Amino acid sequence: MDKFIVSARKYRPQTFNTVIGQAHITTTLKNAIKNNQLAHAFLFCGPRGVGKTTCARILAKTINCENRTPDGEACNICNSCISFNEGTSLNIHELDAASNNSVDDIRTLVDQVRFAPQAGKYKVYIIDEVHMLSSSAFNAFLKTLEEPPPYAIFILATTEKHKILPTILSRCQIFDFKRITLHDTVYHLQEICQKEDIKADKTSLQLIAQKSEGCMRDALGILDKIVSFTNGEVSYLNTLEHLNILDADYYFKLIESMQQQDLAGAMLLYDDINRKGFDGDMVINGFSEFMRNLLVCKDERCATLLEVVEGFSEKYISTAQKISAGYLVSALNILNETEINYKAARNKRLHVELALIKLCYLHQAIELAADEPGIGKKKLIERAKPVAFRNIEPIEISQKSKVKSQNPETKLIIESAVEEKILVREESEVYKKSEIRNPKSETKLAALDKIRNQVRGNGSHGNGLSAKPIQIEQLQQAWDEYAAKLKEEKNPAGQNFEMAELRVQDDNSFIALVHNNIQLKFIEQQGLKVSQFLREKLQNTQIQFYIVTQENTDANSSIAPLTSREQFQKMAEQYPLIKEFKDRLRLELDY
Repeated sequence: MDKFIVSARKYRPQTFNTVIGQAHITTTLKNAIKNNQLAHAFLFCGPRGVGKTTCARILAKTINCENRTPDGEACNICNSCISFNEGTSLNIHELDAASNNSVDDIRTLVDQVRFAPQAGKYKVYIIDEVHMLSSSAFNAFLKTLEEPPPYAIFILATTEKHKILPTILSRCQIFDFKRITLHDTVYHLQEICQKEDIKADKTSLQLIAQKSEGCMRDALGILDKIVSFTNGEVSYLNTLEHLNILDADYYFKLIESMQQQDLAGAMLLYDDINRKGFDGDMVINGFSEFMRNLLVCKDERCATLLEVVEGFSEKYISTAQKISAGYLVSALNILNETEINYKAARNKRLHVELALIKLCYLHQAIELAADEPGIGKKKLIERAKPVAFRNIEPIEISQKSKVKSQNPETKLIIESAVEEKILVREESEVYKKSEIRNPKSETKLAALDKIRNQVRGNGSHGNGLSAKPIQIEQLQQAWDEYAAKLKEEKNPAGQNFEMAELRVQDDNSFIALVHNNIQLKFIEQQGLKVSQFLREKLQNTQIQFYIVTQENTDANSSIAPLTSREQFQKMAEQYPLIKEFKDRLRLELDY
């Protein structure tokens, strides 16, 4: 009995022409060999099972071939090719970086590079899974990889290009392998079935190619398992059974029940699926892919994106024309949410059944939302009715204004003004619009008018206080009293109030002169409170005052506090012994 060899090894390509799905790479390598333009280092990167290591071996065999064909292929007849095929060639060294990833392993490899090949032209070093090397191993490999001997060629292969150091990438010629297409995979499987006398229909091979997801090694492995399972006869049904894939016919029946809003039919169909051993997450995932295919078929331009087995394409297209795109998009959202929350659900079956119930009544919900615009929108809020409150205007504070005095000696700049107005409104709009007469209300309005007339007659503003003219002595006394109150509260504004100079303008207004902006800010912050305080103390509700900044041209008249240096200089002028004391002791003052 001959030893069994898996198809992935038995039918491994031996020349560039037999490599499947990587024509852009094989053509480049053949032209480089023919034109003698080989790089000293190559990096083959791409998904698993697409031919990276295979191409590296073919390249190593071809460059050492003694009788290459005109198109740059190995002859497979010379001693070099025969020794390579038998695995006895001394010019080709393969290193698995996953198990030899230390610095010592790379140092051993570098030591071997120093020896020239005994037979052949090149020594080729193939390092597979190179991303598994440690950082120190990469660094030990840098110099040799950058300037190797003329007879040494390095071929690095990896599935994770992003893990390789940029210094390694810059020293290599990079080739990106792509996933093998569905068509190329099916074509290669058909060739192998013919060589092995395997009966296989194209539909089952397409199913195998879909399951492999562009990996030829996986596709050949699946084929070997199904051949062993079916005793050499590969059919669509036994392929479905072996791969544990749910037939698309179930999905077509499900979508038909949902379009007819037949909940009982959908639940019974899912029960049949569940009895066959298919998990709920597999059903949801497969149904999501089915819905995606239907949505793709809605537009003929996207029909090329449909990757289904032969015989189902027309059924997908005809079914998609009967279903609206809105339903498909909404169904995909429901299925996606169900799949995300599947793991957290305690009752898995109930979780899937709830999704089927939603999908059965989804069409009806979409129709209701289209017929009644109010459904699905936010609840309208009832318009609030206005309440008949009397409007009272708040205290108004006028904006800052800057006015230069005509007198150049004083140079007064008015920085801000605080003004308060208390207005009494005649009648609110609610009472004006009212036409209903009530004797009680008329009595109240008459009493209110009487009070208003009394207020207007005595010249007060509703608080019983007459407007007395401002006297500077009383004003200064009240101002100092407010400053003392601030000092008791430990408010820094109290000192600034004491430093301000008051000047009466007329019977109802005065000016507070300040010497800097800091003092102005402190008084301005207390503007409203000090106004109320002065009105109560001076019994004048019409008091207004302005904060004015006075610019002093005489430096000596400045009342700003002296600095430490100025204080020492002033003391030294008045008491010369202090300066002499400082000089004798060689003191340094901290200003």
